[in-house]
Amino acid sequence: MTLAGAVATGPDLLRLVAVPVFAWTAYRDIETRRVSSTVWIPLSLLGTALLLWDGWLAWHAGGTAWTDSFLIPTAISLGLVVPIAYLFWWFGGFGGADAKALLVLAVLFPTFPEYALGSWTLPLEPTTSIGAFSFTILTNAVLVGVVLPLVLAVRNAAAGRIAPVMIVGWPVAWDRVPETHGRLLETPAGLSQGGLDLDALRMYLRWRGLSLAELRDRPDRYRNPATLPAEPNPPTDGAVTADGPVCGDGGTLESAADDAGLERESEMPSASDDPWGAAAFLDDIDGSAYGTTPETLRDGLEVLATAETVWISPGTPFLVPIFVGLLIALVYGDLLLGTVF
Repeated sequence: MTLAGAVATGPDLLRLVAVPVFAWTAYRDIETRRVSSTVWIPLSLLGTALLLWDGWLAWHAGGTAWTDSFLIPTAISLGLVVPIAYLFWWFGGFGGADAKALLVLAVLFPTFPEYALGSWTLPLEPTTSIGAFSFTILTNAVLVGVVLPLVLAVRNAAAGRIAPVMIVGWPVAWDRVPETHGRLLETPAGLSQGGLDLDALRMYLRWRGLSLAELRDRPDRYRNPATLPAEPNPPTDGAVTADGPVCGDGGTLESAADDAGLERESEMPSASDDPWGAAAFLDDIDGSAYGTTPETLRDGLEVLATAETVWISPGTPFLVPIFVGLLIALVYGDLLLGTVF
């Protein structure tokens, strides 16, 4: 039930603008794993204005509308969903865009909306005792997120790809790696869920001015830190679509050391000093390259230098489950709590 006792109040109708915006962010999350922070500002401002509007409607409705229909669900939305989003981001469970999306939803959807669609009233499931619609969206998103690894496992099993990491990844040919999002699930010692982030790989290749194909053609040479460029290229942020040196499967960029390299092979220090120049790369760039260590980078490069196919985890672009959770909440309600309370 809406605050004014009518179907589709003004605030609820305006909240529907979130649907196309979240659809776009989910698409961007799949395609680039990058969503600009500026997209959340208009929704935050809209949510704040609608929150004040809802409060005004509840105050003038009288009775228990102020406490039961507005104050309590708003307190739960801002006091529970906001800390959950922050803590998951803090501990690395969410990306920055995921956390911001949940913060926006906490402000934009504190109370259950109500919409008329012919003879239907949406959401179909009545409000739960939790009361906060943003919490409903969050629980729906988590349930959708849990299903995704099961779908991945079924897909791999159907293709005969049976491996310990089949629930979190799939095999990818080496030449597709530079255009793939996710994390390498292999090290020289075998399969692992703590492998190299592919954004960090792209940063490294751009910094060196190399393509992955060039690195594979001459791995012994590029293991040697003496082949590092005297003036490295900007590493960018590792996005597939970033401007900068090409790091695909057929690039022609060469390290700045290559021109003189063949003439000074005998002067090169041993590669054991810093194989692949991994430590030099991480020392030179700003930030940590998504938490990458020299050892993780070296292990990933060793695998990619020779492997024809590697296991990659695409990760969970969580804005997709959030968008699906929002749609489910608007149409049905709470997948979990609606059957419990």
